[in-house]
Amino acid sequence: MSSIRSASEIDEEAADWAARVDAHGLDVERDPQLQAWLKADARRAGALLRAQAAISFLDRGRALANVAPTVEAVVAQRPDRRALIAGAGGAVAAALVGGIGLWTARPQRLDTRLGEIRRVPLADGSLVAINTKTALEVAMKPQSRHVVLKEGEAWFQVAKDPERPFVVAAGPVRVRALGTAFSVRRDAEAGVGVDVMVTEGVVETWVEGDPGPRRRLSAGSRIVLASTVSPTVAESPSEIERSLAWRNGEIALDGESLEQAARLFNRYNSRQIVIDDPALAQERFVGLFQTNEPESFAAAVAKTLGAAVSDDEGTIRIARARIS
Repeated sequence: MSSIRSASEIDEEAADWAARVDAHGLDVERDPQLQAWLKADARRAGALLRAQAAISFLDRGRALANVAPTVEAVVAQRPDRRALIAGAGGAVAAALVGGIGLWTARPQRLDTRLGEIRRVPLADGSLVAINTKTALEVAMKPQSRHVVLKEGEAWFQVAKDPERPFVVAAGPVRVRALGTAFSVRRDAEAGVGVDVMVTEGVVETWVEGDPGPRRRLSAGSRIVLASTVSPTVAESPSEIERSLAWRNGEIALDGESLEQAARLFNRYNSRQIVIDDPALAQERFVGLFQTNEPESFAAAVAKTLGAAVSDDEGTIRIARARIS
């Protein structure tokens, strides 16, 4: 029989632990049994945090309502707390006192600077890889998981939890995971739409306000969604893998023009590559490079195409070599 716990079972166990921590003042970092429970499944840390937050909110609600229960009353209310935290269907919910409303977690803000690539585990057991110059917010709620991609690109490996949909919003575009891994790229300044690539499983995509049907994409599929353009789905697993080479800090070129390659490197580096000759800019190139090594790319172009490279503190210029 499988020993893998469902999300609802983990939430119930987390409610138990949160009640014990609250009642007995356990040290989460030092209690050996609690630490063993946390380490056995990556989803448990997030579940415990949600359960503890629910208890904290219950206490705050009582305080705002001017209710000061006795010690005996607090002890007697532990089972009720656990039921409120665990919630129906295994989702961690918090019922509030005095008509304050449902508890929701504050969104987690994740950002990357120029050239920075991060891999961040989320509270639900999912993983997000965040590309250069990206900003997003993650909100883990009792009945949903919501990500707002403000700019940039991120790849999500989503933990399965049918009771809590995982949806990424990028402008008007929505991408819902159906137990999967996928990337979303939004270039707000360029206004070229939202690029969605699926590496595992299936996703559902749509544009808010668009009366057209929602589209499902399977692994190896790619679509660019915008509010004014009819999208087409392309299937190219090898192209998707190359496009996502940034997750390993790499740029994979397979026939892109030097102009396209320069734009890729310029996304990650303050030293910008400039192709001075329009004809040279259209030359095609193949190679695998580190995102933070534009100098290596320029040297390879010079060696392969006989180009001339000159650089200063902020610019790497590639031009046709002069014939003496």
